[in-house]
Amino acid sequence: MERGIKPNYHKIYKDLIEKKYPEKEKKCIRILSKKELSAIDVIELSQIIFNTEKKEEIRRNQKHRSYDRSAILQMLNYQKENGLNNTELAKHFSLSRNSVAKWKKIFYRSVDN
Repeated sequence: MERGIKPNYHKIYKDLIEKKYPEKEKKCIRILSKKELSAIDVIELSQIIFNTEKKEEIRRNQKHRSYDRSAILQMLNYQKENGLNNTELAKHFSLSRNSVAKWKKIFYRSVDN
């Protein structure tokens, strides 16, 4: 996939809800009504649709996630706004605590310089 080209998450999730999970449309309509979906919105949609509350399934799906700069900054901003520590943020977004610590080192160091 070329850099800068993003999947059309609106179409993907609308089609998925329409064809396989029509009963979950009401829960997802608030997110899908946004003009542009952020990485956090995509994570939330996935959790609603697939009920990824099982630890084993979360771990399996976690291996394939990647985040762009804006998504990482949104998560770090969410941490600040809600007064969360790294462990709480990692648990909320199903991340590794080490990833959160690494992101903070990278992005807060680049802000300071």
